[in-house]
Amino acid sequence: MTAGGRPYRSALRDEQSRVTRRRIVDAGAALFVESGYVPTTIDAIAERAGVSRRTVFTSVGAKAAVLKLAFDWTLAGDEEPVAIADRPEVQRMMQGEDPAELLAAWMAMNAAINQRLATLHHVLVVAADADPEAAALLATTDDQRAEGARDVVGRVADLGGLPPGLDREQAAAIADALIDPTLYQRLVGTWGWTFETYVGNLQRMAAASLLA
Repeated sequence: MTAGGRPYRSALRDEQSRVTRRRIVDAGAALFVESGYVPTTIDAIAERAGVSRRTVFTSVGAKAAVLKLAFDWTLAGDEEPVAIADRPEVQRMMQGEDPAELLAAWMAMNAAINQRLATLHHVLVVAADADPEAAALLATTDDQRAEGARDVVGRVADLGGLPPGLDREQAAAIADALIDPTLYQRLVGTWGWTFETYVGNLQRMAAASLLA
């Protein structure tokens, strides 16, 4: 520690900033689900989080930034600024040599993501019809999901796992459709599937469609 305890005070400030940012993002996410993205105001987020309007802007940013952080953190399951594809557990999964095991693990991972994300994803889909920034965020997340599907299908193909006559782009489109959070909402929310039923059927549909 340097004179005056500066490293300690700096670490304390960093932690306080992190906690404040978390409160703001959690407040925004809750309000987006309760009231919708468009009707929710910065003032409402500030009041729910117990901070000033100015603190919302200095800690997180405008309303679109609150939505993006809420979406990113919910998707990842934590606040770490590391893309899903770059996480060690995902990289280990992608290095597997059995295409059936790889596909089953990838479907299970995305099922868990959808369990966390589906409600907020629905908020984003609705918001995209009325708000250009929300529409841009939705387009980005759709592109990222499609790229993830291409990556896993590419690995399955490299391992000789794709059925004859199914090219990589068609297979990626099928994989992308299967992990769409909207499908989770439909099967679990509308049809009343349990999470376990959803995971099992997702893995079976993926195997039937994407494996030789």
